Amino acid sequence: MEIGSNDVLIVIDVQNDFCPGGALAVPDGDKVIPVINRIAASFEHVILTQDWHPPGHHSFASLHEKLPFESVDASYGPQTLWPDHCVQGTVGAEIHVDLRLTKAELILRKGFRAGIDSYSAFSENDRTTATGLAGYLRERGLTRVFLVGLAYDYCVGYSALDARRLGLPAVIVKDACRAIDLNGSVAQIEAEFAKAGVILVESKDISK
Repeated sequence: MEIGSNDVLIVIDVQNDFCPGGALAVPDGDKVIPVINRIAASFEHVILTQDWHPPGHHSFASLHEKLPFESVDASYGPQTLWPDHCVQGTVGAEIHVDLRLTKAELILRKGFRAGIDSYSAFSENDRTTATGLAGYLRERGLTRVFLVGLAYDYCVGYSALDARRLGLPAVIVKDACRAIDLNGSVAQIEAEFAKAGVILVESKDISK
């Protein structure tokens, strides 16, 4: 798959808390880093996202005196509860030091509204509050998105589905992602990919 000047690589949430030893570690999460570093060389445009929660965020199980991975009803629907993670200003929220993407043109922080979670790089979980990424891509003339990072079945996947909803071709580089797979979440989101037209490729398919 040839990469052009209107393509953008969006690197989702490769942060310490999602890597081994972190508060919400995705299994083998750090294994995506060398793959991402390698394929980034093929892209003129790179964007990073950073989960950036205030203390006491609504999605934290500790706020509700519940266990991680239970759920509560939020105003925007069911909300999975997570361990406290990616809290603003903490080491866990920092982008992993081995992710060597100094060429990145934008770091988009998401999840900073205390009362609502944000999986997608394009919108909050209410599906209406925009992050501004769509407008940024439009003004920059970036028309196809390639998505990598953590986690495949949550923030990467939701971002891909939102890109399709906005009319953008969306490609996930699958070996540059890792999944949580909570209660069959991988199978569920891959069914959504098939319906939405999200394309799945491997890093070996990427060429300059």
